[in-house]
Amino acid sequence: MVKKAKFVWKLLILGDTAVGKTSLLNQYVSHSFKEDYKATLGVNIIIKNVEMEEIDGIVRLILWDIAGQDRYEKSRKAYYEGCSGVFFVYDITRYSSFENIEIKWLEDLRGYLRKEDCPYILVGNKSDLEKQRGVFKENGARLAEKINAIDFI
Repeated sequence: MVKKAKFVWKLLILGDTAVGKTSLLNQYVSHSFKEDYKATLGVNIIIKNVEMEEIDGIVRLILWDIAGQDRYEKSRKAYYEGCSGVFFVYDITRYSSFENIEIKWLEDLRGYLRKEDCPYILVGNKSDLEKQRGVFKENGARLAEKINAIDFI
């Protein structure tokens, strides 16, 4: 018998184009990595059920992989509604993607939602490219504290 989800959480994955949002989700959901890059068009929605012993039940994660291209900026507002949490993702090799978390993505989110409605986590992605790192972990930790992220990965 399939267990019914006790909770359903809508989680947004936000960040500049090509920071690895889709790859991050593919790794989490299907433990796979695709070498060929294909930009997300609009939004890609992935559903994952997670068994949680603490609640003796299932949490259904609805993961919204939001396109980072500017041409989708006007449609993003509709995607933000009803979110339970946000992952702000930047590419550790591209400083501009790091800067845009605060000046673009956080501002965009705050324009539509109040912070207490939707907690967020800051994620430095592409850790396999350590030799090309342009954003140090200390910078990420400072930004996470500055923007009141609940965690930094």
